[in-house]
Amino acid sequence: LCLVLVADLFLPEDRKGVLPSLAGLGLLAAMVPVLTLAADGTDRVLFGGAYAVDNFALVLKALFLVSGYVVVLLSTNYIAEGDYAEGEYYFLLLASILGMTVMASARDLVTIFVALEMLSIPAYLLAGWRKRDPKGNEAGVKYYLMGVFATGILLYGMSLVYGLAGTTQLAGIGEALATGESVPVISLAVVLVVAGFAFKVSAVPFHTWAPDTYEGAPTPITAFLSVSSKAAGFVALVQLVVIGFAGQTEVVRPLLWLLAVLSMTVGNVVALRQTNLVRMLAYSGISQAGFILAPLAVVGQIGESTLTSVVTYLLIYAAMNLGAFTVVMAVARKTGSAEIPSFGGLITYAPSLAVLMSIFLFALAGIPPLAGWLAKFVAFRAVVDADTGWAYALAVIMAINSVISLGYYANVAREMWMNPVPDGDTSRVRVPVSLTAALAITGLLTIAFGVTQ
Repeated sequence: LCLVLVADLFLPEDRKGVLPSLAGLGLLAAMVPVLTLAADGTDRVLFGGAYAVDNFALVLKALFLVSGYVVVLLSTNYIAEGDYAEGEYYFLLLASILGMTVMASARDLVTIFVALEMLSIPAYLLAGWRKRDPKGNEAGVKYYLMGVFATGILLYGMSLVYGLAGTTQLAGIGEALATGESVPVISLAVVLVVAGFAFKVSAVPFHTWAPDTYEGAPTPITAFLSVSSKAAGFVALVQLVVIGFAGQTEVVRPLLWLLAVLSMTVGNVVALRQTNLVRMLAYSGISQAGFILAPLAVVGQIGESTLTSVVTYLLIYAAMNLGAFTVVMAVARKTGSAEIPSFGGLITYAPSLAVLMSIFLFALAGIPPLAGWLAKFVAFRAVVDADTGWAYALAVIMAINSVISLGYYANVAREMWMNPVPDGDTSRVRVPVSLTAALAITGLLTIAFGVTQ
């Protein structure tokens, strides 16, 4: 962060292209302590339990750093060619990623909130980066206003939790609320906190900002919000549900069950009607959030399986979704559009992009042997293992929604493989080196996650 800031002050305008390289190298360098700490295998707790470094935190830190690096690759040409302020862009991007890495280790309400604001405030600015575009302005304003509103709800819920538990540490909150009593004020506190984070993960009915923000924001930031920002919200939600609200499963389970069902169903049904690929992926992300929430709805039954399924889903979803957005950016460099018909006949003039996009789409649909099947499988298994009627009902809804999702993913594949080129222009798509590298990383991970299992 400091290096990018100082370099931006002194580099002349024609040398600003160094900044994405500095940002990318910084993210890769940050992976070194993550790997060494993982190899050491010793759990560490700092600041009286407010900050923890364990395997759960390290895996998620690696996810945020690698995803951030891929977003830097997506941004390199997009920002340079769009006449945007490069220094401020990469500084804000790194600041948001820093907040995410703190979130992975946060075990205290104050630390969680500080991390949430560290990742959210730069994201508000980045969402409105296309300041001369009306859709860009709409994206930034909607995301900011809805985000501030959700933060207010979250803080009110946290204040109630602190008043009830007398501590801000999640472990202490879990002990204080483990009475099992369904006191109305406890239920209210749980609902408000979950609602605050449901906005961050774009769960229905807190999803209304996502489609317009995704469409209006710069495409690399759309990819960033759909993967990294969403994952950070899930990290906080998982820790609160598993540790802080462990004794309030009678409140948490039905709430998360409802959020999961609504997110899966509404996201899929609305995605079927989309003609813009970015908006379709936005609603697809809402549906995927429902699948990630599903194991949390059985958290009172099985703890370890729930954590494993959520982390696995987040890792795989990051690779699949970033890959899909990378292809969208590569094709849009030629067509200038993200409308689904603009992908017509892609197989005739960019076969490698058509094949990669098909891999990412069918992985998102959960088709074996691509990585998506593993993500769906661990989520199904976590739900079914609960062995209760409402868990089986949730599993049936998940299966139905998996079938529905194939409809809109396959529609894009049909457009690329079977329909003619809209304007007859079959000239080659020139893919920059940075996008090629991003495609290689995401493509290999999407295939490897599925095949190796």
